[in-house]
Amino acid sequence: APCSTRACRSAQIMDPKPARWGTVPSLLFNRRWWWSTLLVLLAMPVMTRLGFWQLERGTQRRARNEHVSQQLAADPLPLAGLDLSVDAQQLLFRAVTVRGEYDHTQQVILRGQKFRGQPGVNLITPLVLPAADRAVLVNRGWILYDSATPAKLAQFDEPGPQLVRGRIRLSQLGAAKAAPQSAQLDWYRLDITALQAQMSYNLLPVYVQQQPDENGVNGYPQRVPIDIELSDGPHLGYAIQWFLFVPLLGGGYLHFLRKNAALGQAETP
Repeated sequence: APCSTRACRSAQIMDPKPARWGTVPSLLFNRRWWWSTLLVLLAMPVMTRLGFWQLERGTQRRARNEHVSQQLAADPLPLAGLDLSVDAQQLLFRAVTVRGEYDHTQQVILRGQKFRGQPGVNLITPLVLPAADRAVLVNRGWILYDSATPAKLAQFDEPGPQLVRGRIRLSQLGAAKAAPQSAQLDWYRLDITALQAQMSYNLLPVYVQQQPDENGVNGYPQRVPIDIELSDGPHLGYAIQWFLFVPLLGGGYLHFLRKNAALGQAETP
């Protein structure tokens, strides 16, 4: 018989009878709980999809790592012999050699760069190719901030014909902005399209990051080696977490309903 006194109801709350699981289905879609049940039913497949998405990202990362490893291990090729009209992503980090002559009058500096923990800038110089009207931007290396003034940059010039050994890098796209009214020295992204507006040469769609000399010369500018992380990343761990959330949410929600059925309460979850 139902309790009719406050003392009786308090006794039931302090020592509830074990609830029957048969009461839970009736609570799932009743007037009070249907909306929370709907949210749980929507959240569980979303979490499952997020788990599979992380597994897909892990597969993509491993494929990328394999491609990058092959590029890093491949022998250098002449830049002139590469077809740059194909997907440039396929040429990323490819070792190349290129001959030409630097035009230091159109050189720019890339700010916000670090080398061995020290802040500084990178020198970006167009290397004029034998075709004369074509050039490729070369990241010649890193110098200290104190040396990044127009009066001091001349000490880093490399005159005469050059044989540059480096790796292909892609343009660093930035936010769309109006072309500067005059040539600017300081840049924060190596955006080839934006730099083209102030160059007198037709730039190649990629640039070359010059690599350290084999003889280990440590003069300035300091050649910046390619530093790439080739780990599998945290994707597997994230996937496991998402998959675990599904039974935890479903089981936790059923437990919550069972507890409320046992107590006879009507609180919102």
